[in-house]
Amino acid sequence: MPQLLPRSQKSRPQRRGPAERARIATIFARFAAAEPEPRTELNYSSAFTLLVAVVLSAQATDISVNKACGPLFSLASTPQAMVALGETALARAISSIGLFNTKARNVIALSRIILEQFGGETPLDRVALESLPGVGRKTASVVLNELGVEPAIAVDTHVFRVAKRLGLSTAQTPQKMEQDLMDLTPTDRRTRAHHWLILHGRYCCTARKPRCAACLVADLCPSRDLFA
Repeated sequence: MPQLLPRSQKSRPQRRGPAERARIATIFARFAAAEPEPRTELNYSSAFTLLVAVVLSAQATDISVNKACGPLFSLASTPQAMVALGETALARAISSIGLFNTKARNVIALSRIILEQFGGETPLDRVALESLPGVGRKTASVVLNELGVEPAIAVDTHVFRVAKRLGLSTAQTPQKMEQDLMDLTPTDRRTRAHHWLILHGRYCCTARKPRCAACLVADLCPSRDLFA
């Protein structure tokens, strides 16, 4: 079951009538029809390589992370190999990614913890994941959702922007928006909603010039006239 946010972090549920709930259901139904099984665009081959890729993706594009991780994972795709590689060599391997020194330090540290505390197996529960260096709620949510462990909607800049424009949430913080989105997303759509919103924001509902003419849900968007 998804871990609920503390009461103090929850936003008050927005009251949504039948028409509004039908609008939201239609939005997700159209996303599902266009892309039934969306997945992360990060390349990975295991829970560990997914975790590392997501940690590296903070304030970086998936394209840049994939470019760096191809050679990296050919050298070190397990916690043991990553620790053996070492922080200096890792930083050099990911130097094309922003904040590479900090990220290298965190990846080596989390690899060592996985070895020492989890027998070399990447933990797949939220509390354990969030205890690792460089892993916050958003990173844990991406990993757990992608691997089918826990339905979760990680709120990044794309999700935040799209949810606002589509009128899915008026929350001012990622934590409160996450709760809103989990509350309003139809249960059978929760495992994929995160990816639909990210991909929509990345390729259609972009920050500066949204492609409203090509949007699947333009007729259901309360913000479309702002970009006419």
